[in-house]
Amino acid sequence: MESSLIQLLVLAGIAVFLILKLRAVLGTREGFEKPPVPVEAALPAKRGKFQVIEGTPDPDITDHAPEGSDSAKALAAMKAAEPTFGVGEFLRGARGAYEMILMAFERGDLDSIRPFLADEVEATFAQAINAREQAGLTTEAKFLGISDLGLAEAEYDAVTKSAEITVRFTGELTSVTRNKAGEVVEGSPTEVKRQRDVWVFSRRMGVQDPNWQLVATGE
Repeated sequence: MESSLIQLLVLAGIAVFLILKLRAVLGTREGFEKPPVPVEAALPAKRGKFQVIEGTPDPDITDHAPEGSDSAKALAAMKAAEPTFGVGEFLRGARGAYEMILMAFERGDLDSIRPFLADEVEATFAQAINAREQAGLTTEAKFLGISDLGLAEAEYDAVTKSAEITVRFTGELTSVTRNKAGEVVEGSPTEVKRQRDVWVFSRRMGVQDPNWQLVATGE
């Protein structure tokens, strides 16, 4: 009986010793633990399918400007000056800016778009809005979408880091202008109108402000 008791005490002592050693090596676990990381997550991320290799065409540029053209070279210089710049992303932003600026002009609301307009463009817009108001005319417009959008030209000044990108738009909207008596003097509330515009956006590359400004408009 005594020998059995001694054996149990010896085994218990060995168990306590092993537990203390394990704690010293592994540490103690408390609370919720993070789930194990899958093997795939521990591996380096796979490189994008369309990664640009030095000396090869950049599809982000050649999708919008002919390879080797002055516009393509300008776009490449913009990306070199600001690696986070993307031509496709810029054009998606231009699409949204076109609707926002066009509709604000139709409403006569320059305050909401002033940060996106160069001084000369703002002055031209303000003059047209004031003339419309003085004539007692009001405009109602509804934007339906953009049927065509494309990069027309790109220019870059490496000294000032100033970039200019010209974009062609074909917007679809309904627009009607009424006089003080409510009579229609131009347009139609139901007829879809196609409006073609050529806008020039400008920005200094590498600065913190990401906003491009509209610096010129045309047809």
